Amino acid sequence: MPQQFRSYSARRPSREVKTGRTTIGGAHPVRIQSMLTSDTMDTAACVKETLGLVRAECEIVRITAPTVKDARNLENIREALLAAGCDVPLVADIHFKPEAALEAAKWVDKVRINPGNFADSKKFNIREYTDLEYASEISRIRERFAPLVALCKKRGISMRIGTNHGSLSDRIMNRFGDTPLGMVESALEFARLAREFDYHDFVFSMKASNPKVMIQAYRLLVSRLDELECTEGGGWTYPIHLGVTEAGDGEDGRIKSAIGIGSLLADGIGDTIRVSLTEDSEHEIPVAQALAKIAAHRKPAPELEAWPFDPFSYTRRASSVLQVGEYLVGGTELVRVAVVQAAYDKVAHKIAGLGDYKPELIIENCGLVEVDPRDAAAVARVNASPAPLFVTIPDSCGLPVIGAYRLLASQLDARHPILLKDTFTPAAPTDFVHNLLNAATNIGSLLCDGIGDAVLVQGEEAPGQSLRIAYNILQAAGVRIFKTDYVACPSCGRTLFNLQETTARIKAATSHLKGVKIAIMGCIVNGPGEMADADFGYVGGAPGKVNLYVGKTPVKFNIPQAEAVDRLVDLIREHGRWVEPATAV
Repeated sequence: MPQQFRSYSARRPSREVKTGRTTIGGAHPVRIQSMLTSDTMDTAACVKETLGLVRAECEIVRITAPTVKDARNLENIREALLAAGCDVPLVADIHFKPEAALEAAKWVDKVRINPGNFADSKKFNIREYTDLEYASEISRIRERFAPLVALCKKRGISMRIGTNHGSLSDRIMNRFGDTPLGMVESALEFARLAREFDYHDFVFSMKASNPKVMIQAYRLLVSRLDELECTEGGGWTYPIHLGVTEAGDGEDGRIKSAIGIGSLLADGIGDTIRVSLTEDSEHEIPVAQALAKIAAHRKPAPELEAWPFDPFSYTRRASSVLQVGEYLVGGTELVRVAVVQAAYDKVAHKIAGLGDYKPELIIENCGLVEVDPRDAAAVARVNASPAPLFVTIPDSCGLPVIGAYRLLASQLDARHPILLKDTFTPAAPTDFVHNLLNAATNIGSLLCDGIGDAVLVQGEEAPGQSLRIAYNILQAAGVRIFKTDYVACPSCGRTLFNLQETTARIKAATSHLKGVKIAIMGCIVNGPGEMADADFGYVGGAPGKVNLYVGKTPVKFNIPQAEAVDRLVDLIREHGRWVEPATAV
């Protein structure tokens, strides 16, 4: 595994890959994508949804092609769009069916393949592969993959080699595990095969529903590409497609997306992005645009002599535990939520009604020591203290937030707990969505780095909203689980039930189950794999039928959709995770 990772003061240099009228990579802006939720066989619905996305300034549109029949209908969709004066680049999304990819490649500008299931069926088999058996498997994949590469090269269309954490092949799982390394190696196998045919018009993606896994996988990918650029003759600067898959809906979906996508954009990684929300596809575009805009206006980060954390795996920074007011801060204690006194005063009269969103620390009472990480004398004074100190960065430092706290963590003895801020310009006039995404990008990124023992959201002026943002960032970053966690995929043409309605019904029945993680998947493409990160799963198995999972193991099959939410509740009861909701007084 590479030992080096670097962030880029500007965008990571990448080669250009043309997708229809749009070029990804190079000096071109970060491109905004989305995916249709309509049935691919419903030409009129696909055309209508695509035109709506284009009006919302979506630059690339993806459509699922689960069968050859669906792939063939892409011709009709393309012709109808052209007749409407729309030549937006179209991408066919392929899983399991190489023959569907070959049909789709006749009509679209780009084909997305998933290395985990393009030529492999996933059976969760546990076995050892000898080197000879492994090489034989690669030869088999080459035979299945070569015709698609040849057709894409002939037509001059591009490809996305898109690995998903939830759908790695058994071969990869048995050699590398369900890990970021496995995700990267899975994609590189297909990239090397494409390069054998001198085909280079492809981009990479490393999607996961867990932002930590997603961030680590992309970092590892970029590090491997940098390494290969030096050792295998160059030409490995392929563009990067960013996305957090199954992010969910509402604020939670936006926060989880911002943590994953925003943090990588802040490091200069990413040439095209798709925000995956369990909502109408047009709602994804403003979020993606806002994340790209935030990244484009970010100041260059200060240089680090060494990373204060392992960029390829998560370990929380080893600070000492301090008593701060009523709460313990640091070490393995919960990451605390802080407010300024003025904000506390505004909510003090309704503290009892704030539930899980209560302020825990008041900044003015914390004994905080403010240190500019560039001030060597100030850092030395803190490090010379015989007792650990609670440290943060002054708003006046003028640095970008992520870079500033990384620099502080690299200079400060690990024993000193750190308070994170979302912004150093709290008075700047911005809207709520910007505040939400900026806070999630900055604080969420640092939490995923293992940095931070308390957080202060000061970019959002409304105290109730700032508290909610803070807690939801902690939940999405996986450092403090205080409510039910949902992994909900965005709808697409493969979906076997109405995801938005179903997600709402499941949330209504289970949202009081603190610490339980439930995955809601419209089909089996990512379902079983993403179940591994969930306690329970609700997965479309056939039209009108649902399969229920415990972890990644299916336990109940072909349940009528009308009964499935009740059966999910029964399953949670059976495993001792159910509690009755509190009765309103």
